[in-house]
Formats: sequence, structure tokens, C-alpha cells
Amino acid sequence: MQISDLAEWVAGLDEPLRRLSNAANNSRLWLAIAAGLAVAGGRPGRRAAVRGTLAIGVTSALINLDIKPLWSRQRPDRVGAGVPEQRNVQMPASTSFPSGHAASGFAFASAIGREQPWLGLALRFLAAAVAYSRVHTGVHYPGDAVVGAVVGASTGQAVAGLMDRLPPTD
Repeated sequence: MQISDLAEWVAGLDEPLRRLSNAANNSRLWLAIAAGLAVAGGRPGRRAAVRGTLAIGVTSALINLDIKPLWSRQRPDRVGAGVPEQRNVQMPASTSFPSGHAASGFAFASAIGREQPWLGLALRFLAAAVAYSRVHTGVHYPGDAVVGAVVGASTGQAVAGLMDRLPPTD
């Protein structure tokens, strides 16, 4: 594969990654999956959906109320970095560090994975694609996505672990 072939292949990802990034705004992607699980997954699906949704809520609060205010890292300069315009999504008004999209996705996937391991694995791949989409579209630095993923996965595991301690609601 030559450099020009690689550049063409990456350019082919612009539209799908832009759409994926936008789909994850306000956790809509994860909440839609949770709704599908709650409707079609029976009791285990409903339990997993509750875990995942709660993990998103806790993670979003942690990221936006506790961590982002500690660092006032500016968003990347897309023009200066040469990010093609067709990749652009709306530039968020919040600070860059860490990525809330990555955190929410990994929190959801980790919490779901406690209840349904195979689905959790698939969701981790989807969360990684969302995290990458935020870098690809020029709204985050790679480290923002990595730290967001670590915070989200950790918080998702903690939420799911706490829920394991609750008495069953048969």
C-alpha cells in the first residue's frame, strides 16, 4: 500500500466517522442501544440497560463537573492542523480534556459488559470508534480520548460493581 492509497482510504472514513461522532452527541447512540436492550433483551437486557445508563450519568457528571474544570485545555486548531473541512463536526464549547464522548462510550460498554460480556466487547469496539472519531474530526487530541476512555471504563466498572451489591429486584 502506498501513501496515496492510505490517504484515500482515510479520506473514505471522513463521512462515516463524522456521522458516528454526531450520533454519540449527548450519549444518544448509547441511550438508543440501551432502549433496544430494555425492549428486546428481556430481564437481563433491562438490567444491563439500567447499568449502562447509570454509568453514563455518573461518568458524565464526573467528567463535566469534576475533571474538565480542573484543566482548561483548548480544543485543537483544526485549520492549523490541516483537518479537511469535510471531517468537521460542530466544535464543542467545553474544554478539550478529557473526551466526554470517549468516557461515556467506555462507561456504557464496561457496565453492560458486566451483565453481558460478548455485547460489552462489541460495545467497547464501538466506543473505541467513537473515541477515534473525535480525534479524526479534529475536536480532541489523542490523549483526550485515551484519558476519557480510561476514566469511562473505570467508572463503568465501579458503577456495575456497586450495582452487583444491590439486592435482586425479582
